[in-house]
Amino acid sequence: MPRLMEWIGGVYELARLGVITGFRFRGAYWTWRLHTAFGRGYPETRWETFKAFLDYGRWVYRMRRLR
Repeated sequence: MPRLMEWIGGVYELARLGVITGFRFRGAYWTWRLHTAFGRGYPETRWETFKAFLDYGRWVYRMRRLR
């Protein structure tokens, strides 16, 4: 159950971040985020990219819960 809550929380955090940035995925924040996350090249498949974004959302959720 805790792992499921992490996934739900991660999706929530990604949606929240999307709202905050106005869903401008080619804007300054998302461009910076892509360069810092995938500076050495993007993952080979879309699934790996999608999974990386979900992992980032889960990480944000866990970090926000530590406060």
